Amino acid sequence: LVAEIEKKITEAFEVFDRESNKTVDVREIGCIVRSLGCFPNEAEVQELLAQIEVEEQEGFIHLKNFLPVMTKVLLDKRFRPIPEDVILHAFEALDENKCGYITKEDLVKHLTEK
Repeated sequence: LVAEIEKKITEAFEVFDRESNKTVDVREIGCIVRSLGCFPNEAEVQELLAQIEVEEQEGFIHLKNFLPVMTKVLLDKRFRPIPEDVILHAFEALDENKCGYITKEDLVKHLTEK
């Protein structure tokens, strides 16, 4: 199980490893974690980063430092997704015309207006 989880983490990490040198920009960690099915808020991402040793080359995370921390996160089932019924309720609140979809324009409006 651990080997399978580590493989999944490594594959996700490599998508963001633009230099193919087993490092990623620290700002990519939230995206990597979310791509693995975990959905921490920004404060939780910062807590996670505090557990990961950042390379001397400031602002980069090495796979060898990320792997054990993220493996534990997945094994502990931390940062689970929001339940479907909560997402559906939020969608329904945005679907003002009750037509079963949201137009791109409406979504942009909801995300950019106060």
